[in-house]
Amino acid sequence: MDIKGHKIKGLTCDSRCVKPGFLFAALTGNKADGVDFIEDAVQKGAVAILCRVYPKKRLNVSCDIIWLFDKNPRQRFALLAAEFYQRQPAKIAAVTGTNGKTSVVNFLRQIWSFAGNNAASIGTLGIQTSNLQSSKTLNTTSKLTTPGAVYLHQKLSALDDSNFSHVAIEASSHGLDQHRLDGVKISAAALTNFTNDHLDYHKTETSYLQSKGRLFSRILDKRGTAIINSDTTHSKQFIRMAKKSVSNIMTFGTRGADICLLESRPLADSQQLTLSVFNKEVNLVLPLVGKFQAFNAICALGLALSTGTPVEKALKAMQSLKGVRGRLELVAHHPSGASVYVDFAHTPDALNNLLTALRPFVLGKLHLVFGCGGERDNKKRSEMGRIANTLADSIIVTDDNPRNENPSSIRNQIISTCPKALEIGDRAIAIRKAVGQLVQGDILVVAGKGHEEEQVIGDAVYAFSDSKVIKASVKDTLDE
Repeated sequence: MDIKGHKIKGLTCDSRCVKPGFLFAALTGNKADGVDFIEDAVQKGAVAILCRVYPKKRLNVSCDIIWLFDKNPRQRFALLAAEFYQRQPAKIAAVTGTNGKTSVVNFLRQIWSFAGNNAASIGTLGIQTSNLQSSKTLNTTSKLTTPGAVYLHQKLSALDDSNFSHVAIEASSHGLDQHRLDGVKISAAALTNFTNDHLDYHKTETSYLQSKGRLFSRILDKRGTAIINSDTTHSKQFIRMAKKSVSNIMTFGTRGADICLLESRPLADSQQLTLSVFNKEVNLVLPLVGKFQAFNAICALGLALSTGTPVEKALKAMQSLKGVRGRLELVAHHPSGASVYVDFAHTPDALNNLLTALRPFVLGKLHLVFGCGGERDNKKRSEMGRIANTLADSIIVTDDNPRNENPSSIRNQIISTCPKALEIGDRAIAIRKAVGQLVQGDILVVAGKGHEEEQVIGDAVYAFSDSKVIKASVKDTLDE
């Protein structure tokens, strides 16, 4: 990529990653201003600087430096990343929504693969493909639901080089607001659902909604298709936003015009679905429990159909879908026969859906272990406590990722509306206590962290896996 006659060899917004010939984007973040690192970037060999305006403070940099000014440097940076890496897979779908993004992109990848496409997904679980070796080769650690623009475009280019034709991406509200997806050629975009979340970042529901809406009004290709959950709050607003940019709009849900969930009947470890797909009634067994999983699956179905997958193949693929790691994942059976699950539910809506989904399978008591993350929207804590107190029979409130917030204060906010909860701060002890209470007919779900293998307490990051603690606790019970 050439800029003003100079060949750019790479680009980054992290001065620590600058190499000779790089463009450095001096972006303003929550904790630091990239302008403060311009001199450091130039010393490491940056030949071009992108920022909003020329810095007010005096800089000791060469007059040969190329300066790019833009009123929206984040968006310009993403577009430059797209230009630099150039190649992208032919079909890219993006999924936004408060809950369900990870499940939908994984289900979509499975449907595409079943139909004979070389498919991948990018999101909370990293880069996943049907080929384990490809996943290992392509994947590097990214702790963001939607990776940064450079990482994202670099990986899209690598996927295209590896002959992946179909890619599904999780589109978080943070990622959309920060323009990480700008420049991605998106063929189809879906909204799973919409409830209040991340108000610590967005401040208002309106701002949160507008960030999600950017996917449909600004990023989705004008020839693409918007797939909207007709049952969720503000669905009509999302449809209006989509109509400003695209003409192809598909709706799904119990009121969906294109894919309508007519009936969901729970079975032992699956559910019988009756759907109307483009006005044709279809019956199938979905090998997943929970109505919310049915919604995730039909959202993935809509994306698959809108990107060219034949209806019959897509419906057949749905009957062999595999659950996603850390999402209503059955990790152990107690010696009594009780089932133990982990789930990523960390919002009121997700917790409500989780407990509601498990209730039909409970013959004894429904046990719950959960907490809330620190330095995140604190308004949801009391609401989650209220939901737990209503829908679960036995509750232990513990620590999630308290970060730099007082863990005891977080737990107290939850317990204020959850009087029947037992408070145990240490998450491992809380899980062991819950496992020890199980008897025949019970179900235990440990919620909030799902697939995560770390716990953040203060500035320290500790190795921690709910699944590993559960399995060890069950083993200890067997050994007693």
